Amino acid sequence: MAYARDWGVVTTPIGSIRIEGDDRYLDRIAILTQAEPGRRPDRPALLAAAEQLEAFFAGALRDFDLALKPAATPRGRELRQGLVDVPFGSTLSYGGLARALNSSPRAIGQFCSRNPFPIVVPCHRILATGAIGHYSAGSGIPTKQWLLDHERRLGAPR
Repeated sequence: MAYARDWGVVTTPIGSIRIEGDDRYLDRIAILTQAEPGRRPDRPALLAAAEQLEAFFAGALRDFDLALKPAATPRGRELRQGLVDVPFGSTLSYGGLARALNSSPRAIGQFCSRNPFPIVVPCHRILATGAIGHYSAGSGIPTKQWLLDHERRLGAPR
């Protein structure tokens, strides 16, 4: 059964965020470097993503509950879940997450750099030892810093 593709654009304090997917799954989130006009998606999975992203930026949502396209491998599912499990307002080092997931810091960094769901799968919460580290979404480090500051402004995890 073929599912119709859909997309939307959410306007946020860090810029336009494009969401893509179909009736069942969110396939991709992209934090854009250039503004695009907002566009409300029609498909339920994308509409839920748009609403939850808006709530996150409004400070009303800390944990996402979205139908994400399944990871291609069991290891990919484990790594994704490891990122999701880092609580709102908290951070972990690449090495700390690697130890928790029986991986290597380099593998964690590579996984984060290819994360198709920034913000929802919160790779911005993973830091280099003694530094913020890289961020492959949006404008890079300034986007990562804004997300971390946003979570800190809203207070400690509940």
